[in-house]
Parts: sequence; C-alpha cells; structure tokens
Amino acid sequence: MDKKTCWIVIFLSLAVNVVMLQWTVEAYFGLEYERVYLFTSIACLSVLAALAAFFRWRNLEYKEKK
Repeated sequence: MDKKTCWIVIFLSLAVNVVMLQWTVEAYFGLEYERVYLFTSIACLSVLAALAAFFRWRNLEYKEKK
C-alpha cells in the first residue's frame, strides 16, 4: 500500500464515521437500540482501519526521509 492509498483509506474511513454517527443518533432517537450497536461497531472498525492506514503512511513517509 503506497502513501496515496493510505490517504484514500483514511478519508474514506472518516467519511464512514460521519455517516455512522448520523445513523447512530437517528437510531437512538428513533428507539431502534439494536441498530445503535450495529452502527457503533461499524464506526469502531472504521476507526481501526484509519489508524492502521495512518501508521502505515507514517512508516512509509519517514522511511523515505532517512
């Protein structure tokens, strides 16, 4: 995975997080509690993907400068 792909993964996972936050709030206020857990778990997986892509990007970025 090159640096450009890392940035694409980071931005896509952040976009997924924004959508999941909106859907989680709507599900909570709509009293659909089973969906709250689903959307929250999807958001957590998206955060893990963003973190993994960030650390991969950081590793690639600073390996080149040495």
